[in-house]
Amino acid sequence: MTQHVPTELGTKPVGRLLWQYSLPAIIAMVASSIYNIVDSIFVGQGLGDAAISGMAVASPFMNLSAAFGAMVGVGASTVISVRLGQGKYDEAQHILGNTISLNVLLGVLFTMACLPFIDQILYLFGASDVTLPYAREYMTIILLGNVVTHLYFGSNAILRSAGHPRSAMACTFLAIIVNCVLDPLFIFVFRWGIQGVAWATIIAQAVAFCWQLRLFCRPSELLHLRRGIYRLRLDIVRQCLAIGLSPFLMNSCACLVVLICNNRLLQYGGDMAIGAYGIVNRVVFLFVTVVMGLVQGMQPIVGYNWGARQNDRVFQVLRYGISIATFITFIAFLVGEFIPAPVIHIFGAGDELTQKAVQAFHYVVAAFPLVGAQMVIGNFFQSIGHAGKSIFLSVTRQMLFLIPLLALLPGWWGLDGVWLSMPISDTMSFVAAASMLAYMIRKIKASVIPFKEEKDIRLADAMRHSPKGGAGRGPS
Repeated sequence: MTQHVPTELGTKPVGRLLWQYSLPAIIAMVASSIYNIVDSIFVGQGLGDAAISGMAVASPFMNLSAAFGAMVGVGASTVISVRLGQGKYDEAQHILGNTISLNVLLGVLFTMACLPFIDQILYLFGASDVTLPYAREYMTIILLGNVVTHLYFGSNAILRSAGHPRSAMACTFLAIIVNCVLDPLFIFVFRWGIQGVAWATIIAQAVAFCWQLRLFCRPSELLHLRRGIYRLRLDIVRQCLAIGLSPFLMNSCACLVVLICNNRLLQYGGDMAIGAYGIVNRVVFLFVTVVMGLVQGMQPIVGYNWGARQNDRVFQVLRYGISIATFITFIAFLVGEFIPAPVIHIFGAGDELTQKAVQAFHYVVAAFPLVGAQMVIGNFFQSIGHAGKSIFLSVTRQMLFLIPLLALLPGWWGLDGVWLSMPISDTMSFVAAASMLAYMIRKIKASVIPFKEEKDIRLADAMRHSPKGGAGRGPS
């Protein structure tokens, strides 16, 4: 059978490619974010404001769990894209097998490390005696299904890099549909409470992963499951983790920031302030997921063309990505500044929760148009294998800027100081990312000329020594 090799990544017009690869990822990511919003609506309508705050406490812990799967999946998909661009198909095959094994290993280890200390961890993330029961019930189920979560997200990332963005989108939709069907069934019919929400999530991901396995079992595919590819190889593990360390640190830093932020919110605004931040985060994350889908679509295009040394195409994708991402985050700014209250009311929040959420919304999106460009730039460095730069950009917004601001500003302005920390850190991280990108572009463009000269010398040398080419041929 003919195997599918995604050579179109290096030949098709960049605009069409970006649309082809990003649109399925955007649709899938937005649908997933909408599911999270619907999840919160079910919880708010069925279980009340305290349950919403409990989920807000549990969400960063759950994101920390998913960060390990993202580290393996994103790192592996990036390396696979570059290897396919270089024509190293057998190595790409082994990366697939190692991804499966590594996700299982990390998933089991994370569950074993966290489950015995779940109460202490949730208190650390800002749980109170009121919200702890909800957060504990939810996270216990999520941790028990942690391996499934890792395998699902990791396999979806590889599907996109293997030239199947629509299949990755279909798997995401399958998980969302199953989840949205099970949520009201488990909450309102079976009366499982917040545990039902967690079970719906894990079951939906398990169903989607079974579908992914079916796709990867096709021998006609260049990347498919077979014997001999699952034994962990140190070189593959090192490459995947080095590149995947950037999104892992970004997600981990986000969890640490939410941990600190929740504790500051609990101190200055109580449980309702944490619930307000949880609602605003879910709404804002809807726009962030559009940008995430965009950069996921960019990743295989940038990686392939970087491996094939087609820098003009790489820069073209980068320009498109920054423009689109900025437009998307600007829409979030307009929503948060001009129509926050109608959006908050969708969650069934009470008066106090609504008032705090509207206040938070105004602050959180104040510099949000800059966030999209910063995300694209960080992903660009990751896609070309410059893990160190990508890691640095991943941690600047949260670790270098936001955490110190969260430590200082609330002492001066209370709850307003917590909210104000976010747009200031967004602005500072954008300046850092733009500066690094400008320096990197100058460096890349300067290296293109020597590479072309070397290529011309090799071509001329080959012509001089070819049988026909006229070795010793004088000037005409």
